[in-house]
Amino acid sequence: MNFGKQASTTSELVSVSLKTLVDLARPAAGLNLKHSAIRAGQSGGYVSRFKGRGMEFEEARGYQPGDDIRSIDWRVTARTGETHTKVFREERERPVFISVDNRPAMHFATRGVFKSVLAAKLAGLLAWAAQHHGDRIGGQMFTGSVCRELKPQNGKHAVLRFLNAISSQDDDNRVDQATITLEHVLARLMHHARPGSLVYIISDFRGINDQVEAYLAKLARHCQVVLIFVYDPLESHLPDKGRYRFTDDKRDVVVDTGDRQRLLKYQQHFSERLHQLEQIAKKMGLAFIQCSTTDDPIQRLR
Repeated sequence: MNFGKQASTTSELVSVSLKTLVDLARPAAGLNLKHSAIRAGQSGGYVSRFKGRGMEFEEARGYQPGDDIRSIDWRVTARTGETHTKVFREERERPVFISVDNRPAMHFATRGVFKSVLAAKLAGLLAWAAQHHGDRIGGQMFTGSVCRELKPQNGKHAVLRFLNAISSQDDDNRVDQATITLEHVLARLMHHARPGSLVYIISDFRGINDQVEAYLAKLARHCQVVLIFVYDPLESHLPDKGRYRFTDDKRDVVVDTGDRQRLLKYQQHFSERLHQLEQIAKKMGLAFIQCSTTDDPIQRLR
């Protein structure tokens, strides 16, 4: 038996290496981020349309029949006494901003890979796809105690900088360090994602509340936002019967699924979070994708 190979394989299930993320460059080439619509994964069923790349003001010229009256430049019109309209040009390089959750709850899985590993791979695929399309890549990485942003930049170097930051997050996520909330993350994201950006938020969205929803609404006014919900199958549905022990090497929790009331409460908690995310996405016109720890991230993004 090749114990070295087995250990390496196991390691890739609970953590992600920079090499693994770099190797995603080739499969990411087949991903298209320019789709006019993304259908919500699995139970969503609605369609959210992207607005297209950001538009940048180029010049003001005399009004011509057929011009959109909403584009009239009233300042120039008042100054010259003649009606002028604003002319915009499409930004050649769209900023793509990818927020990646690496909090303690993301270091969990019963099947497939850890949620944190899945999130990292999704982020890597999106970063490489954006680079193939000529977009600028930046992002945000947050753990239980640290939140860090990288300003969008051009080229392969920007992708490697982003992937290195994801794979080298040095945080032990101890309970007494868990100070970063989803509210805090979204508040920072609003200040770092410039208008016209394509923003991906990859998370299990634990801690979502009314304030987080308000931040998402503000972000969606100026950016294209895609929510990617990662989860483990056991989070959505516990086995019917049995006692199960869960541990993070610091705490132990025993769940008795024979306790029907507790079982229903557990599953209801997950269902409510999923339903809340779907409703937020539907109300704000955001794209929403679900991805399980057993899913192939490439197929889910396609």
